[in-house]
Amino acid sequence: MLVIRLQRVGKKHQPSYRLVVAERRSKMIAPPTEDLGTYNPSGKKASFKKERILYWLGVGAKASVTTHNILVKEGVISDKKRAVRMKKAVPKAAEAAPAA
Repeated sequence: MLVIRLQRVGKKHQPSYRLVVAERRSKMIAPPTEDLGTYNPSGKKASFKKERILYWLGVGAKASVTTHNILVKEGVISDKKRAVRMKKAVPKAAEAAPAA
């Protein structure tokens, strides 16, 4: 299954991202199927290939939650933003305590 996601590039503490199409299970350093644009969160600058993004979404590629929200904000797609679900960390004290 193909997914549209962000691939981090740039120096330490200066992140910038490429918007790529890749296999869902591939590693982040694996070569992507296609490069669709760039996103710089520090300057809030984004440049996307709108036609290619719409093409990949049309053939069945899914956008990750963060990517979907960025595309909605930039006006590439018209949809509602999705809620980002973070995994909850289990406190170490709760792991060690036996259930009574």
